[in-house]
Amino acid sequence: MFVLFVPVERAEAQWSVGASYEMRDEDPVNGLGVRVQREFRSVLPLVDLGFRGHFSYFSDEIDASDQSYTTEIENYDFGLAAFGGINIGLVKPYIGGGLGSESFEEVRSGVEELSFNENSFYWNLFAGAELSPIPVLKPFIEYRFTRLLDDEDFDYHQNGRLSIGVNIHF
Repeated sequence: MFVLFVPVERAEAQWSVGASYEMRDEDPVNGLGVRVQREFRSVLPLVDLGFRGHFSYFSDEIDASDQSYTTEIENYDFGLAAFGGINIGLVKPYIGGGLGSESFEEVRSGVEELSFNENSFYWNLFAGAELSPIPVLKPFIEYRFTRLLDDEDFDYHQNGRLSIGVNIHF
């Protein structure tokens, strides 16, 4: 009788897709985000390295009841980043950084229509933690600081945001 023995290693999730609710100080204040990331184990035990692509969208409409105009603000950004994390039981803290592009548009409608839009490149740094109560679903919380590369004096050029969401690993 011939028996084939193949050692089985524990499979680790390498790709993940995530969605998040994002909050920041600038208008628009609340938004949504999505991310796709690829992780791989490093040579060091318990350390994961990876890269990701992310997209965020913020939108708000402001009605000035005492005035005769409405302001619509849209802001979206996308970027690529590298990150590293340490697996500590059910929690994986991580840090990272990357580059991206941001688009800001403000349209004021009323007696006359005014429009302002700007596209900029940025760098960002982030830190967060991912929980692992279920191997496939991993909730996370993250703080990301963004700084646009062109140095103008608009308030939205320094953007810190808090993201709360969930990653689906496969």
